Amino acid sequence: MCESTNIRVLIADDQSLVRGALAALLGIERDIDVVAETSIGSEVVELVRKHGVHVALLDIEMPGMSGIEAAAALTSAGLSCRSIIVTTFGRPGYLKKALTAGASGFVVKDTPPEQLAEAVRRVHAGHRVIDPTLAEESLFTPDSPLTEREIEIARVAITGADTREIAKQLHLTQGTVRNHVSSIIAKTGAGNRYEAARRAKDSGWI
Repeated sequence: MCESTNIRVLIADDQSLVRGALAALLGIERDIDVVAETSIGSEVVELVRKHGVHVALLDIEMPGMSGIEAAAALTSAGLSCRSIIVTTFGRPGYLKKALTAGASGFVVKDTPPEQLAEAVRRVHAGHRVIDPTLAEESLFTPDSPLTEREIEIARVAITGADTREIAKQLHLTQGTVRNHVSSIIAKTGAGNRYEAARRAKDSGWI
């Protein structure tokens, strides 16, 4: 019997209903096989190796490792698997980060099933697939002005943590945190640290 030449797909999403829906939609395609699923981003590389995955569909927000970080890990590992970010968060900042990480596609979760299947085929064939509306928006969206340390602080600040809690979590002095928070507020034009972190998140910077 001849070995199947179908496109082998992994679905990584922390919501089981979403994983199931994507698997069902792609499962009806004759040339696509969903061979692995996970809810944890840090398991992606191992599963890709184990199952010989050709295309990985990655959600952005997952425990262990984000989809963008997982895409970067696949790139760093030198695996031939290509990745597509499939997310609710259609933000230009995320698109830029995903492409920098090595992702070959970026689509939103309300993409029609036939378009998602075609995106898998095109990415597997070596093409890049990007949501057209998001691609246009990204042309007019500035790159993140935040430093790596400011991104770390904003990620904690968005949880509602105060200066003392941020300093404790990141092993920094409260003075250092205050200085970085002031910078984040200035760069985002916000009124306080939580609003600044929220604006940074909405822009896809964190």
